[in-house]
Amino acid sequence: MGARARQLADLCSGIADVPASIRVTEISLDSRTVVDGGLFLACAGRRTHGLAALPEAISRGAKAVLWEPTSGMSAPIVPPGVHAQPVDRLSRLASSIAGKFFDSPSDHLRVAGITGTNGKTTTAWLLAQALTRCNSSAAYMGTLGVGRVPDAVVPGEYTTADAVSVQRQLASMREAGAQCVAMEVSSHALDQHRVAGVRFRVAAFTNLTRDHLDYHGTMEAYGAAKARLFDMPQLEAGVINVDDALGAELARRHASALPLTLIARSATGIAVIEEIRASGAAVRSLIASDIKALSEGLSFKVECREGSEAPTKILVTLPLIGEFNVENALVALGLLRALGVALEPALRALGECHAPPGRMEALTAPGKALAIVDYAHTPDALAKSLRAARAHCRGKLHLVFGCGGDRDAGKRPLMAGVAAAMADGIVITDDNPRSESAAGIAADIISGLPQGIRAAVIHDRGDAIRHALAGAREGDVVLVAGKGHENYQIVGSERRPFSDREIIHSVYGSSHASAR
Repeated sequence: MGARARQLADLCSGIADVPASIRVTEISLDSRTVVDGGLFLACAGRRTHGLAALPEAISRGAKAVLWEPTSGMSAPIVPPGVHAQPVDRLSRLASSIAGKFFDSPSDHLRVAGITGTNGKTTTAWLLAQALTRCNSSAAYMGTLGVGRVPDAVVPGEYTTADAVSVQRQLASMREAGAQCVAMEVSSHALDQHRVAGVRFRVAAFTNLTRDHLDYHGTMEAYGAAKARLFDMPQLEAGVINVDDALGAELARRHASALPLTLIARSATGIAVIEEIRASGAAVRSLIASDIKALSEGLSFKVECREGSEAPTKILVTLPLIGEFNVENALVALGLLRALGVALEPALRALGECHAPPGRMEALTAPGKALAIVDYAHTPDALAKSLRAARAHCRGKLHLVFGCGGDRDAGKRPLMAGVAAAMADGIVITDDNPRSESAAGIAADIISGLPQGIRAAVIHDRGDAIRHALAGAREGDVVLVAGKGHENYQIVGSERRPFSDREIIHSVYGSSHASAR
């Protein structure tokens, strides 16, 4: 991305009055990335205020500081030549200010935002691949990183980056020639207004199940954060899974004002679609039925109906493991249709797509058990992954999992209950313990095991995986859940190199282990 300089007055137009003479060369929320002549945004955070890092920002050459006033806070003292400007609600405006700095990149892209507890990554990954196969230059932004799939994705740290980084990434994708972007949008990002200045053309909702209650507090607050994606200005269409209760609520709320594609595979979801149609809304629907697990993936029939037109039913085969991936594929199909791709080429493109790394990724070797690596780290996701793994299991189903430290502790016993009900053998291990005691996390998990159900506890995750693989036979399945694509283990504040996939390769031999 080439060097640029911007008039601060232009960036603050309609927000604050600043001297017309000030030009800034860069924009930063993080004082460590401030450069000479740059603009530093000092926002109020949940725990600290950006002004705490003002001395570092100034020492690095900040020319201007926009700061967010809070109760009892006095104006910062800055040296001559540095302009400090208070901006009310700066946290909410940072995305728009950054968007102006980077020439409003989302105005020149067709950005599809995907939110939901589970399925964001797979849906966005499928969408970016399918758009590319339909001759539309597409990029991906999300948990796996940023870039063109599958080979040009640069790993990132968060599902959705901070407000400035999101705009910088969009600008980079635009400069690289992307026309469309498939973006995962986390509840944290929506709650913290990190994407408030992004122009989304289409919004999609996958589902809502328990997660992130350490942050949101209640499921109601968590759901409300997800729902904000559908209130974004300039939104042109929505894709919603109405098998989900919040999805049904969103569909009812927006059907009269927003063109919607509704997806379902349950009787409850189909009833919601018919109810909304009966209200007069001309919705598009995608309904799945006759779902079958195949050795090479899954097949299902999809009934496609446009408004009041007669439905069309088509048989679809996808190289994806797990019945839950039907929902992800339907949401991706709905997004393709909302972005203007015709039905037949959209289905053809999806049939040629592959799952993202670490999402029900199958690894095997001759005479060995099938190993599956998956990112499942919520009770609902774990249940879906175990159910999917069982469909490919002729023997016993072994599970290796743990729970993250400094995260929602309430889900730990719930995940143990899922494991006890659905797996034949359980190994509890570490999964990013962070600042918590690994033994304490394991104890929380064990508290959810029913009486009489035992699990091995092996804190070293590599040893835990090796133990499970050693105890499994050909025809068995070993599901390693929780970390998926991650190539690190967070212990304390240290990020140590680690990969579930590499451990499996080391046991099976990298020349033999292969994805199905």
